[in-house]
Amino acid sequence: MAEIRALIVDDEPLARRGIRQLLAPYPDVVVVGECRDGHEALRGLATLAPDLVFLDVQMPGLDGLAVIRKHGVERMPAVIFVTAHDEFAVRAFETQALDYLVKPLSEARFRAAMTRVRERMRMADAVALANRLRALLEGDARAANRIAISTEAGQLLIDADEIEWIESEDYYAGIHAGGKHYHLRQSLSALESRLDPARFVRVHRSAIVRLDLVRELRVEADDDAEAVVVLRDGTRLPVSRRRLPQVKALLRPS
Repeated sequence: MAEIRALIVDDEPLARRGIRQLLAPYPDVVVVGECRDGHEALRGLATLAPDLVFLDVQMPGLDGLAVIRKHGVERMPAVIFVTAHDEFAVRAFETQALDYLVKPLSEARFRAAMTRVRERMRMADAVALANRLRALLEGDARAANRIAISTEAGQLLIDADEIEWIESEDYYAGIHAGGKHYHLRQSLSALESRLDPARFVRVHRSAIVRLDLVRELRVEADDDAEAVVVLRDGTRLPVSRRRLPQVKALLRPS
């Protein structure tokens, strides 16, 4: 193949160095630049004309998706996303928008990603690549509303429609879905940011509930601290005084 000009974009020096080392066995790949943030990435894309970009998703200030928006989908070269959060990887995989690598990077997964990139570059289908990127930026609702959980059998994808409530369990989140209980090593705050705020509400620092499953909100007349939500299956969860006004507003008939 012809020479592949690669640009590495990551705010972590160790991550940039790791990608360089993983690219060392590929004599046809030339690293034309490294960028520490989204603004440097935009300048690199404009001046270095890379064929391939290793693009960190989570960067302060201007993240990877914002870089694509500002540079322009149609003008983007082939992209391999680099992410520390595997829920984003699931989205990228499900939409088949482009490839991804989850930190810490593995040699085998890197080889697979490079194989896919070469295949796509052989196809030279710029229009198809732009459409894939656009679909990812606009958001695949089905993928975004799914949560990946590691089980002994592999990855289990749970739809948001299946989730009844979520509780904090030390370093894990306990997801109650379809009458089953799953453990996910993720904070409630991270899960809350991914769920539709019109359908899910944080009732307490230790619990998130699906609004349409709330049967009743019980509040003692003189003591808001005693508020609880009762779900359809009878589950009772405390509502903190700080969150009670928001819970009341969301449960109020429109």
